[in-house]
Amino acid sequence: MQDLVGPAIGTLALVALGGYLLGSIPFGVVITRAAGAGDVRNIGSGNIGATNVLRTGRKDLALATLLLDAGKGAVALLIARALFDSEVAGAIAGGAAFLGHLFPVWLKFKGGKGVATFYGLLLAAAWPLGLMAGAVWLISAFAFRYSSLAALISSATAPLLALLPLAAVGLPVGMPILCLTVFAAVLIWVRHHQNIARLLKGEEPRIGAKKA
Repeated sequence: MQDLVGPAIGTLALVALGGYLLGSIPFGVVITRAAGAGDVRNIGSGNIGATNVLRTGRKDLALATLLLDAGKGAVALLIARALFDSEVAGAIAGGAAFLGHLFPVWLKFKGGKGVATFYGLLLAAAWPLGLMAGAVWLISAFAFRYSSLAALISSATAPLLALLPLAAVGLPVGMPILCLTVFAAVLIWVRHHQNIARLLKGEEPRIGAKKA
């Protein structure tokens, strides 16, 4: 019962603020500028995530962006959970970090789409859930050849996967993490509204296809 209540409201507010500021660090922008690859916001789709960083032609920068974007959500969740011994605190910190990535204060609230950060959160919250959601992405990407569609399918199924009896491996997904998964999944769909429109029109580029 204590974990459902969690720390005091003031403490949770500080946890949320810390998570948000960590999530707001725009690693895609920082890394590409530091490497002399220009501003990633002026390349391709203008997104600050790893997929668009890859369009600079630098796979190393894209990989670094992917790992750091995933890591900031995971770190926020793990630190808060460890400090306060509370899944509520961890979920709030992780959710705030996810919001920070999507709407970073440093970039006038114009951030990424949250896919890498989403998987980082799931792996930190309950690694079997993160692995299963990642597997759904891989299968969907292989089957349909659309990165955005794979992210949509994976995020939509993640809350359902969270309901599976993961307690069998010693990692049950409690209500705070389930709520975090639903919250992040909904926001991923919101942030992919342009991709959804292109998918419906048959205009979304497939994985590996060259842009006209």
